[in-house]
Amino acid sequence: MKSTRHAKILELIKEHEIETQEELSEYLRKAGYQVTQATVSRDIRELKLTKVSYEHGKQRYTATTGNADPDMIEKYVRVFKEGFRSMDVAQNILVVKTVSGMAMAVAAALDHMDCDEIVGSIAGDDTIMCAVRSTEDAGKLMGRLKKLVGK
Repeated sequence: MKSTRHAKILELIKEHEIETQEELSEYLRKAGYQVTQATVSRDIRELKLTKVSYEHGKQRYTATTGNADPDMIEKYVRVFKEGFRSMDVAQNILVVKTVSGMAMAVAAALDHMDCDEIVGSIAGDDTIMCAVRSTEDAGKLMGRLKKLVGK
């Protein structure tokens, strides 16, 4: 059941400009799936869906793949640069400060930017905490990201 629902979600986000979990839930219900908000939220995480901007500042869900195409990588880098304010490291924790409201988008961008040093991250409104494999990796990653934003 889950695999067919996941396939339907991927089909729906290709066919429609779905901006919210509520919209996605409604499309799924119309297609005959009885889902809760928690189920849709979990599906979005499992499918690694992300939001991308399209016309007039609106956003829509899109699927990402493990082998992201260059256009998508460029978009992730752009999101990172646009949201980035500063960063610091505390042993193996990388703390990234972002423009208010951008932490989740910047964290999603980091997840797709080939940052294998990051074990996991938590994003708030304007702060991301990334658990990095080692203190040495945290320093290397911080240097690489600073070069990316030109600092």
